[in-house]
Amino acid sequence: MPMHWLEPLVGLIEAGGPILVVIAGVAMLLFSVALERWWFFRFHYCPARRALVARWVARDERSSWSAMTLREVWANELVAGLCGPLPWLRLLVVICPLLGLLGTVTGMISVFDSLSVSEVNQARAMADGVARATLPTLSGMAVSVVGLLFITRLEHIIRREGQWLHDRLARAVEETHA
Repeated sequence: MPMHWLEPLVGLIEAGGPILVVIAGVAMLLFSVALERWWFFRFHYCPARRALVARWVARDERSSWSAMTLREVWANELVAGLCGPLPWLRLLVVICPLLGLLGTVTGMISVFDSLSVSEVNQARAMADGVARATLPTLSGMAVSVVGLLFITRLEHIIRREGQWLHDRLARAVEETHA
């Protein structure tokens, strides 16, 4: 049974070279971590946040310095769980354009190498080779931009959740004193 659905993918890999496969692998890793962060936030962080608020409300003593310090530690530990893969995500975002540049340089080397071997000046072949050589750069930049958007959104969520959690825990103290 022929796999006709793979033909566009094979054509893209032939056009972009082996570096394009590496960029695709980095993109899959980047988007897998993005999916994992969504899963973590939805199914681990939100229940843990509710449990933390309930644990704080259930405490008898919430107004002393040690209780406030404990509240800060609990909140910071919970929010820190959201920050776990940020350094890795930033690394993957930085690697993508560099891999694209590597693909462009290796593609241009092969274009110039093939031109030096042939004795006929082939402008069309050179134009096709340059177009192929720039495909990895385009791919690397596209993956990097999407990854950067995800990182920015994740950092916004982390800041928002940290503030929300601290506010909610402080309100729990005020509600019990009223």
